[in-house]
Amino acid sequence: MARTRRSFTDEFKREAVKLCKQPGANVTHIARDLGIEASVLRRWVTQERGGVLDLRPNRPLRSEAATEVERLQRELRRVTTERDILKKAPRLLCQGPAVKYGFIARHRSVWPTRTMCRVLAVSHSGFYEWMGRAPSQRSQDDARLTRLIRESFELSDRTYGSPRVWHDLRALGESCGMNRVIRLMHQAKLQARHKRRRLPGDTGSRLENHIAPNHLQRDFEASGPNQKWVADFTYIWTAEGWLYAAAVMDLYSRRIVGWSMSDTMQAKMVSDALLMALWRRGKPSSLMHHSDQGSQYTSDDFQQLLKAQGITCSMSRRGECWDNAAMESFFSSMKTERLSRKVYRTREEARSDVFDYIERFYNPVRKHSKLDFLSPVDFEQGLTG
Repeated sequence: MARTRRSFTDEFKREAVKLCKQPGANVTHIARDLGIEASVLRRWVTQERGGVLDLRPNRPLRSEAATEVERLQRELRRVTTERDILKKAPRLLCQGPAVKYGFIARHRSVWPTRTMCRVLAVSHSGFYEWMGRAPSQRSQDDARLTRLIRESFELSDRTYGSPRVWHDLRALGESCGMNRVIRLMHQAKLQARHKRRRLPGDTGSRLENHIAPNHLQRDFEASGPNQKWVADFTYIWTAEGWLYAAAVMDLYSRRIVGWSMSDTMQAKMVSDALLMALWRRGKPSSLMHHSDQGSQYTSDDFQQLLKAQGITCSMSRRGECWDNAAMESFFSSMKTERLSRKVYRTREEARSDVFDYIERFYNPVRKHSKLDFLSPVDFEQGLTG
C-alpha cells in the first residue's frame, strides 16, 4: 500500500524546533517522542538557523528568497546609518576621544550610541565612563526607598500592592507620595498577585441555523480510528493575558490528533485544530465531529470546512458539559498534571508547555485507564504493554 506523505503545520514545526533548542536536547529522542523522522526534525532545525523558519507565533514560514531580502534590507539600513554619521562628522576620525564623545552625547537622540561608537572607533564603555556623574540626591533617595519597598513586598509574600506598601513606608517614618511608590514598584517590576481571573465569556454570536443535533449521545466508544472526533478549547492564564488552546481527540484511542493555540478566541483557532487533525489522519470517511455550541463551532467558516470535508457535525446540548465529557476530561487532566502547577510569564512559555504535554507526554507516554493503561500511541499501534 502506498505510504501517505505526512504534513505538519507551521505551529507544530515551531514548537518541535524550540524543544531542540533547549539545553541538553537530543534531536533523535525528541523526534521519536513526536513520532517523526529524526532527519525531518534536523531539517527544520537547519531551516530555523538559516532564518527560513520563524519561531515567533502566528508568523508564516518564509522562503529563502524572502529571508535574503530581509538580510539585505538590514544591511542597507546599517550602511545608510553609518554614512549619515560620517557625513555629519567628516573630520572627527582624526580627533581625540573627548571630541568624539562630545559628538556622540549631542546626537544620542538621532542615532544609536553603540553604532556611533563603532563608526568613530571609540569604546562605548569609555563613553559611558566619560558621561558618568555622581548620582543626584533624588536618585539616592529613590534607591533607598526601593530597598524598603522591596522588603515590604517580600514580607507580604509578594501580595502587597502600592497602597499597602505606602502605608508600611509611612509607618517607618518615610515621607513620600503614593505616586512615587507606584513609580518605584513599576521600575523594580514588583507586581502583587492578582485575584483569580474570571474566564472570558464567549462574546461571539451563535448562528442558530448552524446548531447541529447531538448525534454522539454520550457514546464515547469507537470501534476504530477516525470514526468519532470530539473537540473543545480551554483558557490558560499568563502574565501577558489569556492563551486559548483548542484540541481535537479521536475517541478510539483518546489521542489528540489536532490542536492549535491563539491569543484571541476566534473561529480560525478551532479550524486550525481540525485542519491539523485532517493533515495527520488523512481524509477520513464517515467521520463525526462533536463539539459544544460555541460561536467558534457554529461560525460559517467552520461549518463550511466540515461540509467540504464530508464530516457529520454533532453538538452538545446547551449547558450540558457531560455531552462532551471525554474532551472535558482531557483538559482537566492537562491542567491538573501540568498547567496548574506553573505560573507562565508569557504566552510563549504556555504554548511550549502545552505542546510538550500533548506531543511528548500525553499522546506517546501517558497511560490511559480507558485503554487498559496503554498510551494513545501504543494503543493505536496494537501494543500489549
